[in-house]
Amino acid sequence: MVSTEVRGRVAVVTGAAAGTGRVVAQRLATDGALVVVADVDTRGGLEAAQAIEAEGGRACFVDADMTSDDQVRRMIEFAEQELGGLHVLVNNAGGGGHVEPHYPDAQPDQWRATLELNLGGAMLATQLALDSMRRGGGGAVVNIASTAGIGFGLHASPEYAAAKAGLIHFTSSLAGLRERMGVRINCVVPDWIATERALEELARMAPAERAAAPRPRPPEEIAAAVADFIRDESHSGRVMVMWPGEPPRLLDPGLRL
Repeated sequence: MVSTEVRGRVAVVTGAAAGTGRVVAQRLATDGALVVVADVDTRGGLEAAQAIEAEGGRACFVDADMTSDDQVRRMIEFAEQELGGLHVLVNNAGGGGHVEPHYPDAQPDQWRATLELNLGGAMLATQLALDSMRRGGGGAVVNIASTAGIGFGLHASPEYAAAKAGLIHFTSSLAGLRERMGVRINCVVPDWIATERALEELARMAPAERAAAPRPRPPEEIAAAVADFIRDESHSGRVMVMWPGEPPRLLDPGLRL
């Protein structure tokens, strides 16, 4: 494996105030990156950055709503102008799959917001980050999608599933960025993650339902997959699926459904 040094690099992690994003930010800080904790949750984001620094890492917080073009631009500009450049972008911010009602009962502004949060914001952040990464000699983008975007099964939130499917194909479509700009873009696709909300949902289940439910995957495993994609220069446009109870699996880039 060809390795890229993470230490000393500037890494922006979106949706990093809590949950998986926070664990990813902590992992990259442990690996030596200067981490920008980006989130709409100011209190949680500041706490996440302070916790990283209390453990000897380097971090700062930026208020960033990924559905706002202006705030996404400000997030990228902060890394460039205040920190000297951007080397790693982790598009983790997402959600909306639990907000009812869903399409087609939801109003257009509601389901469009889900598309923007899970797909549009990641596309814009990536686009804005490319020039900075190219000037800095290259970089890595890691998108975090969901198994909701894989396959053709029913899903309670069609807008969420469509956005995650788009994020996965967005990633694979940009494999050529490595040759054009020296930027690698890859995607981690977890199923159920053991966040606080997921564990609460599991606890509310009846015993039989809980016994049949898949085991949520610890967020540290998603963070490890993100770190591997950042370090490993042999992958670009690749998609790693993390089904419950199975080892992570890289999808064949030539896969045809």
